[in-house]
Parts: sequence; structure tokens; C-alpha cells
Amino acid sequence: MRVLVVEDERRMAAALQRGLQAEGFAVDLAHDGEDGLHLARHGDYDVIVLDIMLPRLSGYNVCKQLRAEENWVPVLMLSAKDGEYDMADGLDLGADDYLTKPFSYVVLVARLRALLRRGASRRPAVLQAGDLSLDPARRKVSRGETPVELTPREFALLEYLLRRHDEVVSKAEILEHVWDTFDTDPNVVEVYVGYLRRKIDVPFARNALQTVRGAGYRLAGDGG
Repeated sequence: MRVLVVEDERRMAAALQRGLQAEGFAVDLAHDGEDGLHLARHGDYDVIVLDIMLPRLSGYNVCKQLRAEENWVPVLMLSAKDGEYDMADGLDLGADDYLTKPFSYVVLVARLRALLRRGASRRPAVLQAGDLSLDPARRKVSRGETPVELTPREFALLEYLLRRHDEVVSKAEILEHVWDTFDTDPNVVEVYVGYLRRKIDVPFARNALQTVRGAGYRLAGDGG
């Protein structure tokens, strides 16, 4: 398995390289964001270990650029920052996992192996279905050039449906992932689907959010 380590602290980068090679990985190093981005674009890597605070181009921007180019190689971010907002920023920009320094080498290897088992799958930073788009990091939704204002619950519902676009999802699944409970009355899902339709479909004469009788709901991948 090929690993790219992008880390400007050279002693740490060398230590990671030695340790990962001892675990059987083939490891390349980059010491700044621009070199890291270049290698990530042109190398066939199975996973990237990416520091955030890098010279020339931050890890955030490296990850953001890769996802914008539809490069879905798994990314594990490393950072001396341990704030929850720093972690959220990295994950929202498309990273798959996040470790704060100092970290356990055993945990790092275990997380890399978990990412390798999961593989590279499409995880866009901005979710889209036709001209309907949702940006989790900026908390913005739009139909084409028209902004759409949603409540936090409506936003969470749309985000979940966009991540599962073209799939039929049941009320029970929506309750588990959007309300984080099975105890809420399932009819609340129907109510919020109605709210959402009146904001993302009705004003635009579209039919993206569809009811599948007896099964649940489906968000059309073409935006309706």
C-alpha cells in the first residue's frame, strides 16, 4: 500500500516514514503543501497523511483542492490544533479522519488500516443534485444562483438525503440519522419533508424530493 506523508517537521516525517515502512507500507514524503498537492495529484496513493499547518499551502487547502478535482483518496489529517472547530473544518473540507499531536503511533496505524479497508469513495465537500447544492462547511443551500434559507433540522434532513441521493430511505433511517432517535413520532419526518419541499422544490417548479409509497423518500440525483 502506498502512503503519502505531507509533514513539514522533518524529524517527525522521517519517523513516520520509518515506522510505516516497518509496517509494510511504501511511503513518499513531502514537506510543504504545494509539493504534497503535486504528488497527490500525480501519484497513485492509497492514503494520505496530511498535516494542517504547512508552508506554501495549508493542509486544509490541499484537501479542499483534491476534493474539488474529484480525487477521493482517503486523507487522515494531523494537527497540533485540538479544538473541535478545527477538526470539524478538516472533516467538512473532505478529510476522512483527524488526529491531534502528540498522537499514539499504534492508533495512527490502526486508523490508516481502517481507511484502507474503506477505500476511496466519492465524498464531495459540496453536495449536489442537479442545480441543488448544499455546502456543509459554510451552512449554505442554493438552487442555481438562488440561496435557500433552511432551519437547522431542515438542513440536516437535506444533507442526509443528498448523501443518499437516488436511494430510497425510510422514515426509520431518517429518524436515526437526522433526529438521532427511534422514539420520535415518525410523522414528524413527513412534516419536515413537506417543509423542505416548499423551500427546495415548489418555488422552482421542481420535484426532487419524492415520496415512494410504502417505502420512504428519495431525492432525485438530477435535482428533479
